[in-house]
Amino acid sequence: MNTTFLPVNPPQRLLMGPGPINADPRVLRAMSSQLIGQYDPAMTHYMNEVMALYRGVFRTDNAATLLVDGTSRAGIEAILVSAIRPGDKVLVPVFGRFGHLLCEIARRCRAEVHSIEVTWGEVFTAQQIEDAIKRVKPRLLLTVQGDTSTTMLQPLAELGEICRRHDVLFYTDATASLGGNPLETDAWGLDAVSAGLQKCLGGPSGTAPITLSERMVEVIRRRAHVEAGIRTAAHRDGDDEMIYSNYFDLGMILDYWGPERLNHHTEATSALFAARECARVIGEEGLEAGIARHKLHGDALLKGIQGMGLETFGNLEYKMNNVLGVLIPDAVNGDQVRKLMLEDFGIEIGTSFGPLAGKVWRIGTMGYNARKDCVMQTLCALEAVLNRLGLRTTQGAAMQAAWDHYGERC
Repeated sequence: MNTTFLPVNPPQRLLMGPGPINADPRVLRAMSSQLIGQYDPAMTHYMNEVMALYRGVFRTDNAATLLVDGTSRAGIEAILVSAIRPGDKVLVPVFGRFGHLLCEIARRCRAEVHSIEVTWGEVFTAQQIEDAIKRVKPRLLLTVQGDTSTTMLQPLAELGEICRRHDVLFYTDATASLGGNPLETDAWGLDAVSAGLQKCLGGPSGTAPITLSERMVEVIRRRAHVEAGIRTAAHRDGDDEMIYSNYFDLGMILDYWGPERLNHHTEATSALFAARECARVIGEEGLEAGIARHKLHGDALLKGIQGMGLETFGNLEYKMNNVLGVLIPDAVNGDQVRKLMLEDFGIEIGTSFGPLAGKVWRIGTMGYNARKDCVMQTLCALEAVLNRLGLRTTQGAAMQAAWDHYGERC
């Protein structure tokens, strides 16, 4: 077989979907740095810096703030498999596709899973969640903060106090929301948070920042089990059942990131460099300024879409700053619109899942792409494609509406 494989040379794209997005060039440069050994003092110094930087991003003092090697789903699974014992009751408020994912992972951890649901496009009140906690009496509450399948942002600020009152561990998946929407780990009483780089943090998929409260670390330590070959006489097993994953055993991962430097895995060096640069850039801009930037450009996109005469999806009071759901007009084929935008303009927007498949476009303004030029190009391309396919709009109204929004706030 005589096959020639060309060098990697992907086409130029502007990724304006629900994620991933174009990585910040500074992150790409950091990723191209040469590798060093996993126990090189420079490497362990970078690991310590990553922990410190992400405490700022998560707004926490948690010592256990680190990276899980793998996509954002790896961070979710590491926390759930490490915290959930077989038979534990968990409660999952489902308001989109990713709440169902938490149920799926929890079942695979052999939890007794209870869920409550609202119509996609809405979120839960704190009272609805507390009522379910009283009824189910779960050990853990598993939430999604921002669900990109519906573009909704679940309010979390009141839930920590509710969980403390009922002795429930409180977790949220902030993959799609962290860095673009407020999240206060300590102030809101969260016991565990996981995220990913590929959305508001401005990096590539493949690394999952997480943070764990002291209470959650204690729960994980009670399941301690160090594998043979690296185990010493000083290591003691915990009182609870061991964690049923080796790779996602957060007890051993904590010891790898901690002073012991337990030889659990070989850290993904280039991914760590990327994660460090993502957090450094956020710190340089300022977390609050970055959230305000996401809101500015997200609102400009909303104004432009409304100016075009298109309808939006979901309760806008709870819309995420960084992604917008747009109802696909009956007069056009949604996939054909996306195809023309990609092929003729090099711009990618997303569709959705489940009951929203083929009914909603999801357009993102996040991370490095939360910029005025990205919003204006996307609106211009979308209007042109819709006009090409026979859907008439007021020419230029979308861009003018976005410009007006920027003019009022710049």
